[in-house]
Amino acid sequence: MKLFTGLVFCSLVLGVSSESWFSFMGEAALGAWDMWRAYSDMIEANYIRSDKYFHARGNFDAAQRGPGGVWAAEKLSNLREDSQRVTDFFKYGNSGKGEDDSKADQFANKWGRSGKDPNHFRPAGLPDKY
Repeated sequence: MKLFTGLVFCSLVLGVSSESWFSFMGEAALGAWDMWRAYSDMIEANYIRSDKYFHARGNFDAAQRGPGGVWAAEKLSNLREDSQRVTDFFKYGNSGKGEDDSKADQFANKWGRSGKDPNHFRPAGLPDKY
């Protein structure tokens, strides 16, 4: 637990460079909210082949908040993919199943964080609500 706390603290210190702590933390909180909203929309939509779109959209929306949003999007995306690798290992063993999907998710995450249009990943027929 101490290691995890130390890593989070160091990530915050390194990520805040010239921004004030208050604005950075506000951007990070709003960015985390954007990520949650994209995840909730993905669950609600329950639309086949839409996960890359929601990954890109959540990261895009968070990155629009500023450096704190980019930081939150990167940390949450990595946490999600790392935890999925662990659960896939217990579910499928060391088969490599899911590794390609994880790489594709990370590609979509980086695409969105870089400011590129998340609609690049939007599947045909996904309701306009999303």
